[in-house]
Amino acid sequence: MNLVAVNTNILILEDEIALSATLSEYLSDKGLSCKVCHTCEEARNILAKEEFKIALLDIDLPDGTGLEIGTEMRKKNPQTIILFASAMNDPTTKLAGLEMGAQDFITKPFHLKELQMRLEKILGLQKLLTADIDEIKIGKLSINFASFLSQDAYGNKIHWSHKECSILKILYDAKGKVVTRDEIIDLVWGENAFPSHRTVDNYIVSLRKWAETDPNHSLVISNIRGVGYKLEIL
Repeated sequence: MNLVAVNTNILILEDEIALSATLSEYLSDKGLSCKVCHTCEEARNILAKEEFKIALLDIDLPDGTGLEIGTEMRKKNPQTIILFASAMNDPTTKLAGLEMGAQDFITKPFHLKELQMRLEKILGLQKLLTADIDEIKIGKLSINFASFLSQDAYGNKIHWSHKECSILKILYDAKGKVVTRDEIIDLVWGENAFPSHRTVDNYIVSLRKWAETDPNHSLVISNIRGVGYKLEIL
């Protein structure tokens, strides 16, 4: 089964020649149009001419880091889906990758099927985010799900992570109804992932901070004790 429709392109930044060739061959077979580079310089030269829907980036590179390239890509095109694939799996590095807007972080070594499953999950959520409506405005708040860009009631622009946008879209689509934490985990992380309920709660905190900037409280995310969350538009 193909990952996506024809003409969806991916930039693979990986300095291990054999691994980059394997990744390119595998993902091409799944329906992606792959462009491979091995250094930050090569990546910048390619990005000066092309834009990519997906980027799979190593972090530790001969002339810089994938974090730098990812940050540059996000500034140029916030809609780019970024995944980091690295043996650097310490919490600080993972957090840095996710904070700059990456959708996922996969630790080397990994099975190619695992990479495929993660991409399918992300692309499925991308479809969810842009289904029916890709932007909402509630009171003085707004969020564009396609670009992951929100605006609070003070006019401050906030770049959200893929998971924050996904959770808000799920709650918005079910507005007025309770969505359990387990349902959120299954939809956002997948049935085979094991984040805790506390992980969901932490994402809700940032969504609530955004919503609470509106003095009229046009959007409220309520905690239904022991169950989950409910979004209401007042």
